[in-house]
Amino acid sequence: MTTPEPRLGGAKHALLLAIPVVMALVVACSSSSDDGDDAAPTTTTTTEPEDLEMRADDFVNIHDMTPVRGFFIDNPLGHLDEAVAVAEDPEGGTYPVGTVIQLVPQEAMVKRAPGFDPDSNDWEFFSLEVTEDGTDIVTRGGAEVINQFGLSCASCHSKAEAQFDFVCEDTHGCDPLPIGDEVISSVQEADPRPRA
Repeated sequence: MTTPEPRLGGAKHALLLAIPVVMALVVACSSSSDDGDDAAPTTTTTTEPEDLEMRADDFVNIHDMTPVRGFFIDNPLGHLDEAVAVAEDPEGGTYPVGTVIQLVPQEAMVKRAPGFDPDSNDWEFFSLEVTEDGTDIVTRGGAEVINQFGLSCASCHSKAEAQFDFVCEDTHGCDPLPIGDEVISSVQEADPRPRA
């Protein structure tokens, strides 16, 4: 006589069949493949472009800046050597972001990040009030900033030949100033702001 084999219940039978299938899936899914789907996710870090948004107390006595042929230059972002090299190059060049240029204490131009103002080669113009207590910004921006002669700073500087990056000098294509070098020099010497 044969003894009948014990029968497994339907649920137990299904479980015993499912275990090898699940194990096969786990092994298959955890194996490495060359299609890159199992690579660790990556993050992209975007860095803000370097820029300099000047505040009133960032402006210093022009005699604490670097003189170049009658104007003064600085770069608080650490690119002074590069800025001076452009200023001294007879062929011109593009000034680095953060360059501050002043002919007289009451006006300044600051090179901003690319895209700040394409119409002005990304220069921001300033009309300043200077006293022995420091600097106040009267106006800042582009074409709306008016210089000491009642003209738009941007419109005057736009006449500079392209290789000089909006910086005016006698040979850069800009209109001459209505005052002479002696008057400019006396205005420069009279900068009332404290020296560093």
